[in-house]
Amino acid sequence: MSATRKSLTTLLIVLIAAVATTGVADQVSDDYAEDALKRALATFAVARTLNGVISVAQGTEIALEPGGVGVMLTPGQILDPINDLVERFSSVMLVAASSLGLQIVLLEILSWWVLTAALVASLAVALLLIWSPELRNNRFVGVMAKVAVALTVLRFALPVIIICTNFVFETFLETRHDVASSELSASATQIEQISADIDAPDESAGAEAADADGGAFELPGWDDLRESAARLYSSTTDWIRSNAVSERIAGLQESASSATSHIIDLIVIFVLQTIIFPVVFLWLFVEALKALASRSMNVVRKTD
Repeated sequence: MSATRKSLTTLLIVLIAAVATTGVADQVSDDYAEDALKRALATFAVARTLNGVISVAQGTEIALEPGGVGVMLTPGQILDPINDLVERFSSVMLVAASSLGLQIVLLEILSWWVLTAALVASLAVALLLIWSPELRNNRFVGVMAKVAVALTVLRFALPVIIICTNFVFETFLETRHDVASSELSASATQIEQISADIDAPDESAGAEAADADGGAFELPGWDDLRESAARLYSSTTDWIRSNAVSERIAGLQESASSATSHIIDLIVIFVLQTIIFPVVFLWLFVEALKALASRSMNVVRKTD
């Protein structure tokens, strides 16, 4: 093994030991995990708010008599499909938040000083193996070299996964996440407002009826005329209101469609961040470390 290669391998081992003892990677990854958890919890809160707004909207009922025919409308029922999606979305966000919380706890456990001390000790043995090839036949030294690789994976796999995942998130997904989350909150507000407008009582009819009751003269047939006028007014009002309700139902459908699109975006983002990317980066990290360790051991076995 050449002196240059020995020096580079030694530098790498010293760097690993330094990062482990200083806790730099732990602090950076913990900050990233905390930020990701806050995003997940905020999105979960938006999902629960949207679920509550839709549940209220679904209970909205309107009694109309356009043309004298009684009709009972429940416009909020068009939100039933999206409500099912929101409930599943809430479950996904709860799992994502739990996963990120678990990562924070594991970071604290894996940064335990005993594990760090064991890693540094095994790395010291690996250095002995590099600079004293005659020790390669020593069974204890060989085992400790393998232990060093295993402890390195255990100690740094999670920080590397979190840091790499955060890099991908900030580079490709952050803007999409912010837009989807903001628009989803706006959709919840729109659905709430439209539902309130639909459910608002028509006070003008009551006012007109009060004015009609306040007449001072009672002409023959006046009661029949007034009753006919009231029915005509009520029928016309209900017809106008039914048209307004139709417009608001269209608004509900548009808001629901927009919310569905943003929910799908957020589900994709958090599945990538908490499941797909961690698995991919873990595999890459382990394979890279295995390849590096295997190459170093093969070189050490060669005679200088």
